[in-house]
Amino acid sequence: MIPVLTPEQMRAADSAALASVVDDGVFIARAGRAVAQVARTMLGGTYGRKVVVVAGKGHNGDDGRVAGQWLAQWGARVRVLDAAAAAGEFLDLGDVDLVIDAAYGIGFRGEWSPPIVWGVPVLAVDIPSGLDAGTGTVSSGVLVADRTVTFAAPKTGMFFGEGPAACGEIDLVDVGIDTAGCADVFVVETADVAAWLEPRARDAHKWNHALRVVAGSPGMGGAAALVSASAMRAGAGIVHLSWRGTESTVQPPTEVVGRQLPADGWDRFVAADADRFGAMVVGPGLGRGDDVGAEVRSMLAACALPTVIDGDGIAAAIDPAGTHETLRARGADTLLTPHDGEFAMLGGDANDSDRIAATRRLAAATGCTVLRKGPTTIVADPEGAVLLVVSGDQRLATAGSGDVLAGVAGAFMARGLAAPIAGAAAAHVHGLAAAECAVEGTIARDLVAAIADVLSVVSRTAVGGADVG
Repeated sequence: MIPVLTPEQMRAADSAALASVVDDGVFIARAGRAVAQVARTMLGGTYGRKVVVVAGKGHNGDDGRVAGQWLAQWGARVRVLDAAAAAGEFLDLGDVDLVIDAAYGIGFRGEWSPPIVWGVPVLAVDIPSGLDAGTGTVSSGVLVADRTVTFAAPKTGMFFGEGPAACGEIDLVDVGIDTAGCADVFVVETADVAAWLEPRARDAHKWNHALRVVAGSPGMGGAAALVSASAMRAGAGIVHLSWRGTESTVQPPTEVVGRQLPADGWDRFVAADADRFGAMVVGPGLGRGDDVGAEVRSMLAACALPTVIDGDGIAAAIDPAGTHETLRARGADTLLTPHDGEFAMLGGDANDSDRIAATRRLAAATGCTVLRKGPTTIVADPEGAVLLVVSGDQRLATAGSGDVLAGVAGAFMARGLAAPIAGAAAAHVHGLAAAECAVEGTIARDLVAAIADVLSVVSRTAVGGADVG
């Protein structure tokens, strides 16, 4: 996993590093040379190239000035501009090949109007100037980078709000600042998922990783089919699906056992053989209404299975008074998978620019792990540990995509993973599956079809094979 630091955590790591050396210029020298090396790559060489460095008064500016010195030694023609003087100006760049943004770093506060540098590639030093390193918000303007060289660890703001678009490609450089013990947020990598997912035993049988699914209702049969099929592809040995409505409301995938729910008494119906299953998924396409909510809450109370609660199940799990007593009383691992609208329904502050802090608060309030969907997915457990998933892209913005994610998460919980790990692993695999699909026109069924191939590559990663993200 890749540690991610807030500006405060990064400053603490900086201070500790500075206390251990005689000359604090050593870190500036390393950072400046690293920036120059990336700049040389972007330029395709340095001899005769023209570079403009926009440098502020602080250490960020020092890094840029050192980078400029290296580039000049390597044959480039370098001009250094004062960041304050260049603010808001249309720079006459002529035939300049690269602009290095070293105006402001993670300590930036207030407003800044960046210079106008149309048509010239931009390399940002540590973070694009004007971007809030904690939240990814921009108060006035930001100098959008094609590439960002960041030091020691990426900053949380790089993954939220305007951060991803402003940073472009990110290069992480080790300049000798120790971040061990500083981070409480981590980005998930494919190697992590490979380590978490143990291969199924040679003598495994279908009931070893069985999953119970309660999903689907009239007009929403597709959700039930998607969650069940994706769970099978993600390693659930057998899936039992039950839905609201008539026998013909849902057409389960061929491999899935299907039985409609009774009109009432779901808790008794599901609990009757709950001990045969490793986990449960509740909610996709289940429909809304007071009667649905009462049945879901009684079922959650009666079934002590690790459970993924998704879609309509999220609304149903909220107590009539708007409290979380049903969720907090569960004795089993519970994973909530809200998008921002459902996040607000649960009582989370969907408008808080600090998405990590808001997600942590909701996890603590519900006593559940919260997987908050978004361009960067946040998985927070009730104790405050946070994992980020960045493997997905716009291909996941399609109807039914969330049902697929719920099925994968349910299968991983049935395979024995704890809710935070199952949620993070599922979201990462979900994103990798999208990357295997068409750039345009991807539908949820395409994701289901890609899951098995992605997991096969992940399993090879565990034994030293190719990585996929």
